[in-house]
Amino acid sequence: MNASTLSPAADLAQRLAAALPQTQCTRCGYPDCQAYAEALAAGEAEINQCPPGGAEGVARLAALTGRPLLPLNPEHGLEAPRQLAVIDEAWCIGCTLCIKACPADCIVGVPKAMHLIVAAQCTGCELCVPACPVDCISLVNASGEASGWQAWSAAQAAEALDRYRFRGERLAREKRENDARLQAEAQAKLADLPAASQISDPLVLDRKRAMIEAALARARAKRAE
Repeated sequence: MNASTLSPAADLAQRLAAALPQTQCTRCGYPDCQAYAEALAAGEAEINQCPPGGAEGVARLAALTGRPLLPLNPEHGLEAPRQLAVIDEAWCIGCTLCIKACPADCIVGVPKAMHLIVAAQCTGCELCVPACPVDCISLVNASGEASGWQAWSAAQAAEALDRYRFRGERLAREKRENDARLQAEAQAKLADLPAASQISDPLVLDRKRAMIEAALARARAKRAE
């Protein structure tokens, strides 16, 4: 959408989002960087809640919002060198929980096999660490003494945002495909319910048919929304 067609609040949210590092770490208290930017634009959040952006990030947000400069709020974390997640392959059990937690889709692997983190794509969000049930993920310094925007570039932020959006699209597509598969299975059972069920009582079969039809109707209504 062209900036000229946006409302003032939406335009400000867009510019604020562009000033954020797009690590999607959730430490600001919001589910992603876009949600934090929208809360900032609405006056519902402070400018000092993004540890990955550090002091320079706070200054960027202050300039865009016209608010007084504030120190980073330690309740949301401290400014520190950018971290890189590393998996200890000797301990990885292939549970895929870290893959599901990664907002940048930078962990590759299959169930019951060792996973690998693509270092060049890792944003250092740290979300994979608590997700691992065997504590096989550690964090290493990836930027030396540099922190905040000194340890993260606009190009890296743009790539991280692209990967986050792609992940959202992938998850939505997988859900649609799974919903369609389940609906097809339900329709097939409904077409010949006596053959698909061990139940022989006509009244019970009628009740089961009504339940399946109601479930299919709810699924259709949800997709229409």
